[in-house]
Amino acid sequence: MAAALARLGLRTVKEVRVQFCPFEKNVESTRSFLQGVSSEKVRATNLNCAVVVDVRHDGSEPCVDVLFGDGHRLVMRGAHLTAQEMFGAFASHIQARAAAGSGDKPVAGAGR
Repeated sequence: MAAALARLGLRTVKEVRVQFCPFEKNVESTRSFLQGVSSEKVRATNLNCAVVVDVRHDGSEPCVDVLFGDGHRLVMRGAHLTAQEMFGAFASHIQARAAAGSGDKPVAGAGR
């Protein structure tokens, strides 16, 4: 998954904030997403993109908050999402933001 994400890159992403409580049962997908986004190949696509990890011990719901360079925000609640669904939503938003930045029409079904 990280290889596919590296092909997309983080060029349109300004910040990725990942928040979770490691002692909850439903954080596996969020941790997998964090592992994919923070890999060396993916991070090399945009050195100005900040990946912020907020580990809490308060039983809070796992959450991924992505801020794009154009101000668009993607918030994914990881408690009921698989890592595959999170990567898919992230990839479609990256493609939509890249298309919006280049003036092309976004692909049908890419984003909300």
